[in-house]
Amino acid sequence: MTVHPLWSPYEQPTQHETDQAFVSGSEPRTAGPIEVVPYDPEWPATFERVAASIREALQGRELDLQHVGSTSVPGLPAKPVIDVDLVLADPAAEDTYVPALERRGYVLRVREPWWQGHRMLRHERPAVNLHVFGPDAVEPRRHRLFRDWLRRAGDDRAAYAALKTDLSGRSLQRMSEYNAAKSALVYEIYEHAFLADVDHPHDPQPID
Repeated sequence: MTVHPLWSPYEQPTQHETDQAFVSGSEPRTAGPIEVVPYDPEWPATFERVAASIREALQGRELDLQHVGSTSVPGLPAKPVIDVDLVLADPAAEDTYVPALERRGYVLRVREPWWQGHRMLRHERPAVNLHVFGPDAVEPRRHRLFRDWLRRAGDDRAAYAALKTDLSGRSLQRMSEYNAAKSALVYEIYEHAFLADVDHPHDPQPID
């Protein structure tokens, strides 16, 4: 069985596992319905401003900085939050980057050393989720592949848009519930991207 190097199994964390990742000790409940809005052509420019501020704060310590998530895909409805992947030499060395980002208005919300060293910092205006990974992390590469596939795969982009729009009208208590409701389709879209990658043969890996 040949498997794409960026493949990962279909997994659903428990609420306890999710709560453990939050610096506050538990995942906050949403203040209201999760907002999914039509694509805003200003999102790329917002990312460029955000990226410039991060680079200035870190003074060259960043190894990579990418606009990912739905706001990075033209035409795709999204939560109005810019998702950014930041790769640093050592996410565990929080004292080398968190204070500098805090001075720019970021707040450390999530710490997951067991998951590729992931940290997540939140900025409110503009709304940004800043995901920090180390240089060996696979997840930023997966995010880029997913983004680039959706930019050119119209059918998958339309299916993802329809699901996200439908979920925005539901009564969901936490963001993890929203993500869980998307997870099967996200897995399927990854499978399409893997199968289309001529450089890495991949046999289908259906959800068990």
